[in-house]
Amino acid sequence: MYRKLAALVVSTVIGLASSVSISHAEEVNVYSYRKPKLIDPMFAEFTKQTGIKVNSVYAKKGMLEKLQSEGRNSPADLVFTVDIGRLSDIQKSGLTQSVDRARFAVDIPDNYMEPKGHWFGLTTRARIIVASKERVAPNAISTYEDLADPKWKGRICTRSSKHPYMIALTASMIAHHGLAGAKTWLAGLRDNLARKPQGNDRAQVKAIKEGICDIAVINHYYMANMLMDPEQVPWAEAVNVIFPNQAGRGTHMNVSGVALTKYAPNKDNAIKLMAFLASDTGQEMYAQKNAEYPVKPGIAWSDLQKSWGRFKEDSLSLAVVADNRAAAIKLADEVSYND
Repeated sequence: MYRKLAALVVSTVIGLASSVSISHAEEVNVYSYRKPKLIDPMFAEFTKQTGIKVNSVYAKKGMLEKLQSEGRNSPADLVFTVDIGRLSDIQKSGLTQSVDRARFAVDIPDNYMEPKGHWFGLTTRARIIVASKERVAPNAISTYEDLADPKWKGRICTRSSKHPYMIALTASMIAHHGLAGAKTWLAGLRDNLARKPQGNDRAQVKAIKEGICDIAVINHYYMANMLMDPEQVPWAEAVNVIFPNQAGRGTHMNVSGVALTKYAPNKDNAIKLMAFLASDTGQEMYAQKNAEYPVKPGIAWSDLQKSWGRFKEDSLSLAVVADNRAAAIKLADEVSYND
């Protein structure tokens, strides 16, 4: 009797252990800067196809500090975020691990992957110029360099030069023109401002509608977002969309992306989720839900994106942009851009 009871206990323990193991193996934990409504549909489809549950935690800020405080005990497998600056900060903190880039070579262009595989772009966002339909003639401005032309003095609005999107643009200018050239450009842009840098990207378009300025620099998807908000539709309809530098290097691009955490407890499942989001299905859903461009070539664009037409992207590696961020911040201080 005791032998049977002991056998039953052992069998039960083994069964429970197996159950826990299976449950643990069938999940992946995500820390995300992206709003749940933007990514949960993709996670649901991934679970439907694989049976792997996605547990996500959203935070508008403080994610890096959370990972640092948790250390080896962090449950996070993946970190989803926007902008090359945030991806780079997580990598440089030592909280990521590399993934074989060859797994994603077909889906993700080389310039949107960290050279050693510490982060991967999933969607792209173009840093476009918008100009008043009433006060700026078509083709009057066509490059980022044009923003520093004295003829636009008092006619341009931007957000703070310390915002990640502006830092990335300045960092790309450093890559293309060197420190001295980028400084001259940034000082020229500063001299053309209609007001002290302020607000978000949408606020710049609103300022054009209100006649405060005629030209602004924004991320493209804000146009899509404004067209879905009845109050902001008039703002968006007041401007033309310009993809800069089409005759040259192409438009500056940024990304939303993902990184595998250093201590990921569900590494294999995490890489499966990364692969799904880089696949045709994941890319189509991701791009449509976020009004962003798919990182994978050949994926269909939204109707609004199609209406703007095809454009040439700057092929500059975002790893180079990341490396130039500190210099870009320093330049902004040197020219007193925000003062």
